[in-house]
Amino acid sequence: MQYAYPLLAIFIWAGNTVITKMSAGAIFPAEIGFYRWLLAGLLFTPFMLKPVLVHWPLIRPNLGKIFILGVLGMAVYQSLAYFAAALTSATNMGIILSLMPLMSLAMAIISLGQRLTAGALAGAVLSLAGVLVVVSSGSLGLLMEHGVNLGDAMMLIATLAYAVYSTLLKKWQLKLPPLVLLYLQVLVAVVVLFPLFLASPKVGPTLQNIPLVLYACLLASMVAPLAWMQAVVRLGPSRTVMFFNLLPVITALIAAVVLHEQLALYHLVGGVLTLGGVIVSERWTTVLGKKTSVA
Repeated sequence: MQYAYPLLAIFIWAGNTVITKMSAGAIFPAEIGFYRWLLAGLLFTPFMLKPVLVHWPLIRPNLGKIFILGVLGMAVYQSLAYFAAALTSATNMGIILSLMPLMSLAMAIISLGQRLTAGALAGAVLSLAGVLVVVSSGSLGLLMEHGVNLGDAMMLIATLAYAVYSTLLKKWQLKLPPLVLLYLQVLVAVVVLFPLFLASPKVGPTLQNIPLVLYACLLASMVAPLAWMQAVVRLGPSRTVMFFNLLPVITALIAAVVLHEQLALYHLVGGVLTLGGVIVSERWTTVLGKKTSVA
């Protein structure tokens, strides 16, 4: 039963990558990004006002940090994904997104003093090779000639933003209940995305895009984070993060069924390399400069 929590979160987030792709053409990126967090904020508020008031003495001195977390983790990360969806496939997005644990590990080594391991180094090389295969559609010559697809580039920046978010979350270790911290970040996203929403063209709510907004809000913004928090409590952070490795596989399968995206050989090769790199980085814990064994 304890494994149901991380699996539920991963399935929802994989589905949300497909939902993000489906939103392209049905609703403008700035619209769905704003509606998603606005609705989440409205639904959370009746339950979260009292906890926020109770924890206000701790919240107040950390408002700047909470603002940065909200911008990176909620506004920048997901908004860029919505813009990227019009220019790349859900399968590509899922594979690029799977770089996040490795990026977080690299930042922990740089900013948190974590020791560099042989696995982190080897995994970085493998994962980088995998992403290059994917973003070049299997032809590095074409990549050198034409550069990275803009959608893939946006997804790489979005993934990097979330990796920075995860690193800061660990570095700052704000002593707030996870649900309170999530709610405050949702409010930050609403405030930050409002000017972009005002300046953007709009189609407004329709029968076609309302289900997309509801999925992004209710499942991806509320249910999945809560399930992930429960997984961390029950399994611990290190065991929980291993489930993130399933994200590109599940995303590709859902995209093939729902969007009829065809899996090319370069998706398979790139996905295996990227996923393999992440697994190697997590399992091969030999600290460079020391004689240690493989975990």
